[in-house]
Amino acid sequence: MVALVPAEAPGDERGALLNFIEAQRAALVRAAFGLTEEQAASRPSASELSLSGLIKHVAEVELNWLRLAQQRPNERQRTQETWGEAFRLVDGETVPETLAFWEGVAKETEEFVRSVPSLDETFPLPPAPWFPKDGRVTVRWMLLHLVQEMGRHAGHADIIRESLDGKGSFELIEMEKAAAGGPGTAS
Repeated sequence: MVALVPAEAPGDERGALLNFIEAQRAALVRAAFGLTEEQAASRPSASELSLSGLIKHVAEVELNWLRLAQQRPNERQRTQETWGEAFRLVDGETVPETLAFWEGVAKETEEFVRSVPSLDETFPLPPAPWFPKDGRVTVRWMLLHLVQEMGRHAGHADIIRESLDGKGSFELIEMEKAAAGGPGTAS
């Protein structure tokens, strides 16, 4: 899952934004590389955040933004009562299942973004004090927001992973390459 931001084709703004989102997804997934379910669920810092919870949260956030942009109901919409479940695995959920769910969301996000006539297309938002005052955003704004959201949580994931076993992002990239038998690794 080594995804670094590749150069986009000149003028391919959609590709550039999707590549940055994919790089942030990969950073979050990479932080859990090689961990057990228990390690991924642990909270080794003062925060209540865990790696598995962050992955679930970001996958659900991406789905929520996608459904808003599509103007479709979100099948995983959280209520005030279930909001805390967005940050931890519950009811037998596993990291591999959560990653598979997120992979499906990512594919659907890319298909949607590539299908809209323009990144300037707007969509309405529900009323909330944290949304823009006019209640509408563009698809471009949504993609930039996803880069921001995922980047923030990728940083959290780095800290959690380093707190667990001292492994940083560069070491994890090398571990992934070695596990995949990539170039420059011992097979």
